[in-house]
Amino acid sequence: MSERSSAFEEKTRFAKSKRFKILFLVSLFILCLIVAFLALLVGPSGLKASEALPALFGQGDPTAVRIVQSIRIPRILAGLIAGAALSLAGLIMQTTLGNEMASPSTLGVSNAAIFGANLSIIVFSGGMLHTGNNPANITTSINPYFASATAFIMAMLSVLLILGLSTIRRFAPGVVVLAGIAIGAVWTGLTTLIQFFATDVGLNAAVIWSFGDLGRATYTDCAIMAVVTIGCLVFFAIFSWRYNALLAGEGYAKSIGVKVEMLRFASLLLASLLTAVSISRLGAIGFIGIICPHAVRRIIGNDHRYLIPGSFLCGSLLLLLSDTVGRTIGGGASVPVGAVTALIGAPFFLYLVFARKESAYVRG
Repeated sequence: MSERSSAFEEKTRFAKSKRFKILFLVSLFILCLIVAFLALLVGPSGLKASEALPALFGQGDPTAVRIVQSIRIPRILAGLIAGAALSLAGLIMQTTLGNEMASPSTLGVSNAAIFGANLSIIVFSGGMLHTGNNPANITTSINPYFASATAFIMAMLSVLLILGLSTIRRFAPGVVVLAGIAIGAVWTGLTTLIQFFATDVGLNAAVIWSFGDLGRATYTDCAIMAVVTIGCLVFFAIFSWRYNALLAGEGYAKSIGVKVEMLRFASLLLASLLTAVSISRLGAIGFIGIICPHAVRRIIGNDHRYLIPGSFLCGSLLLLLSDTVGRTIGGGASVPVGAVTALIGAPFFLYLVFARKESAYVRG
C-alpha cells in the first residue's frame, strides 16, 4: 500500500510540475502579446489605441497607417524575433559548453560582427583619413545591406575559426570558451585600429551602427531572421533530450548513444548563426543570451523540453520590453536598445559571478 501511495504522490508531483511549466510558458506568451500591444502605442506621434488598432489593419488615418505598418510593426517583429534568437543562442552555448557564462558576447561572435560592419563603413565606404573628411565621401557610398552582409560574414568566419581551433583539443568545452575570448579580443583590437585611422564622419557612422537599434529593421530583415530562428528552434527542440543527457555528463550522454562532439559542433554552429543573423542587421545587443536562459532555468529547471521554448519567449519579452522602455525614456528619441539591455544585463552578470556557489552544470 505504501509503495502505491508513494508512486501516486510522485506521479501527482510530476503532473503539478508539468502543469506549472506549461502555465509559465503560456504566461510568457501572453506577456509578449501585452508588451507588443504597448509598443504599438509608444512613440513621438502619440497615437492612441483607437487610432493604432484600425491602422494595424490598414484602416483609418493614412498617416497612422503608415506609422504603424511601416515603422512600428517591423520594429516589434524585430524585437520579438531577435530577442528569441539571442536567448536561444545563449542557452545552447551554455548547455553544450557546460559554462553558465557562455553567450554570443563572451564567445566573440558579437565582436566579429562589429568588426565586419566597421570594415564596411570605414574602409570600403571611404571613411579613412586619406579620403578626406568630407561627409559626401562616405554618406553617399554607405550601403547598409553591404554593412550587414560584411558583419554576418565576419561573425560566421569567427565561429568557424573558433570551432576549427577547438577540434585540435577534441572540442573540450573549456577550449571553446577560451578560444572565443581570445578571438573576440583580436576582433576588438582590429576594430579599434580601423577606427583610429577613420575620419570623423566615418567613425561616427560606424559607432552609430554599433548601437543596437530595432528601428532599422525591415520586413525583409524580419523574414530572414524568422526563417533562421524557427529552423534552429525546431532543431533544438528535436534534440532536447540529448541536451538533457549532456547535462548529466558527457560519459552518461555517450553511454546512451549521444554523439557529443557532433552535437556540440552542430549546436554551436547554429547558435552562432542565430547571433550573426540578428546582430549583423540590428547592431550589437548584449546580455540577452545570459539573462533569459538563467532566469527561465531558475523558474522551471533544466528540462530542455520546456527550457528551450521558455528561453525563446523570455528573450522576445525582454528585448521588446527593453526597446519599449528606451523609446519611452528617450523623450521623442529612441535610446539604443543595446544600451538598455547592457544596463540590465551587467548587474545580472556580476550577480552570477559573485553569488554562484556551485555550477548548475554537471560534467562527467
